Amino acid sequence: MKKYARIALSCLLAVVLSAPLAACGSGEEADKTPKKDMSATTREELAELAKSDERLTGELENKTIKWMSDWDINSDDTGKTTPIELAIFQERYGGEIEWHQTTYGARYDNLANAINSDEGVDFFYGGNWDAFPKGAVRGMFVPYDDYIDLDSELWEDVKDANDSMIWDGKHYMAVVEVTGDNCVIIYNRKTMDENGLDDPAELLEKDEWTWDAFEDMLEEFVDTSEERYGIDSWYFESGLSASTGVPYIGMEDGKLVNNLRNEAIEDYQNWMYGLWQADYIALGVGDYGWTSRDYYIGEGKLLFYPCGLWALGNEKSQWSKTFGEDVFFVPVPKYEKADAYYIPTSVNAYCFVKGGHNPEGVGKFLDCFRFSKISDGAQEISDVQFVSDYEWTDEMIEMKNTMNEMALENPVFDFYNGISSDVTDVLDSSVNGIRATSRGVPWNESVNAIYDQVQNYIDEVNENPTVG
Repeated sequence: MKKYARIALSCLLAVVLSAPLAACGSGEEADKTPKKDMSATTREELAELAKSDERLTGELENKTIKWMSDWDINSDDTGKTTPIELAIFQERYGGEIEWHQTTYGARYDNLANAINSDEGVDFFYGGNWDAFPKGAVRGMFVPYDDYIDLDSELWEDVKDANDSMIWDGKHYMAVVEVTGDNCVIIYNRKTMDENGLDDPAELLEKDEWTWDAFEDMLEEFVDTSEERYGIDSWYFESGLSASTGVPYIGMEDGKLVNNLRNEAIEDYQNWMYGLWQADYIALGVGDYGWTSRDYYIGEGKLLFYPCGLWALGNEKSQWSKTFGEDVFFVPVPKYEKADAYYIPTSVNAYCFVKGGHNPEGVGKFLDCFRFSKISDGAQEISDVQFVSDYEWTDEMIEMKNTMNEMALENPVFDFYNGISSDVTDVLDSSVNGIRATSRGVPWNESVNAIYDQVQNYIDEVNENPTVG
């Protein structure tokens, strides 16, 4: 008999690769130990690209911007070199980022204290999906419309994404990049080959990577009596659900919308319930227990590990030890009834903090970020650096880029973590939330229990868009 569990960790809410989980700290002063930097030759190439391009304009009088987070934009201990966008900011504007270290759990409390004490923290990460619209409603963040020109060539690729998140008539979440790495299906090619299964990447190429194909492979592989398990990971359900193209909480015309009774959501939840009934979800099955065993991918005992691509965002000695030398990944499978191929969407996004001392500097840094994404020369350097840091294959880089293109073409933005902790607690609950079907609770039971409660929270925010 399966049990219910509530585990306080998150895969799908993990930050994207350019914002790795380096989240251990307690607000102490940031580590001053020198970290890994790019070569002098690479810096010279970037400097020439940035200084000769007319899309980066103006100069900065105040060259320091203050960043509060549980991770450092500067190079860190994961093996990450100084990011391309930061190097461009340094070379073009002489800029630097001063890290105000916090922890993931305490970051909003620490930010509130910094605002109240006028520390001048300038910007904050929005890509975890819990900053918007909550931060705008509470008055912690301010609009960036005076500092970023969304109509410029730098921003035209992501203008629609930014415009889709207008709140109370203004832009609060500066989306510099739309990515498809929020939740991917990690697997081991050796396991597929040894069990006579098709490679999901090949199915994807043939447009045959669907819910049905995903389930067929589970049916062929899973035999818990022989230690062959199906799906292991925490908090993967909303990632797979995004394949419907329907967010649990969406946004239309600047208002939050409750989609919990949408037909596509119902289809997904009923499918997930069927996977649970067939013992395809490993956690809680037999002797498996409630400890996630990602290393079973490398051992050939586990078929799929749906997770944020950050799980492979470290040095090869680390990711290969867990997932094996033959690890690969694909986007979530396609929902056959959808009008397009949708995948869970992440954003690299930043919020301007109330009382920041240098919003102009943040605007220039984010311009540099955009430049790093649209300049062919800068993107080539970025890919080479990524391979150098993490020893990914060309095929892995290509798949990551493909997923980014898929996400930008058909983004699925879900705001259920950005309203309040109350809404998050309701929807993340394994008792009657959006992942309860993967623990054996029928969807009709859950949606009847939570729909009105969630709607009340949404109505309150929609009716009072700025109360901070």
